[in-house]
Amino acid sequence: MADIEYSVTNHVATILLNRPATKNAFTLEMVETWARSLRAAEADPDVRVVVLKGAGGTFCSGVDLGALADRERTPLSQRTLLTEHVHHVAYAARDLSKPYLAAVSGAAVGAGMDMALMADIRIADESARFSEGYVRVGLVPGDGGCFYLPRIVGVAQALRLLCTGEFVDAAEALAIGLVSKVVPEEHLDSAVTELAAQLAAQPPIAVQMIKRSVYFGMEQDLRTALDTISSHLAVVTSTADSAEALSAFKERRPGVYAGR
Repeated sequence: MADIEYSVTNHVATILLNRPATKNAFTLEMVETWARSLRAAEADPDVRVVVLKGAGGTFCSGVDLGALADRERTPLSQRTLLTEHVHHVAYAARDLSKPYLAAVSGAAVGAGMDMALMADIRIADESARFSEGYVRVGLVPGDGGCFYLPRIVGVAQALRLLCTGEFVDAAEALAIGLVSKVVPEEHLDSAVTELAAQLAAQPPIAVQMIKRSVYFGMEQDLRTALDTISSHLAVVTSTADSAEALSAFKERRPGVYAGR
């Protein structure tokens, strides 16, 4: 079986990290497949939501250091490892206009935690444990942890987690806003499937515009953000999906959407 599996069902694309023997530690080959899968989901008009999960009761233990043992270790090669490989996932995730969910079970450690942070929404089960961990081995987060974490949990909490490398369990992750929901281990798949279906049932163009507006708004002043959303609203209201959503609302029935 492939180390990463990609499938699409009912408008939901699923990316499965499938190396349970290594707690889903990823190789450079997996990184490239991961990024391609995100780009494929973006390009596929049938896909409205993307779900990321790990096999075998673990989310991701980070990069597979054993697979990198024979690589040259110079400052330039270390930088290239990130910029020409690992960072491709971050860029593909940021370019994804559709909701991106991470289903976290077990450990999400180091680069594995950073990969979870790239998702728009994280749902965890009660076994989930998060740790940036880099500082404990004398490193800094190479996959975006210093960018994503303060935007999700705030600067003070982010610095605590980044500078101690301590583990956060599912309950604390929920309390600080690192995850949106915690469910029993046996309910994780159903909870994520339910949320993905709920998102996929919404007018897809409106959902994509909302996601775009939220992320752009985090980097804009109020006047620019309001000007941008005015343009997005004008575009959305001109679509067949918008007209169908209004009709479905008035008629109290599910909408049937064509998307882009």
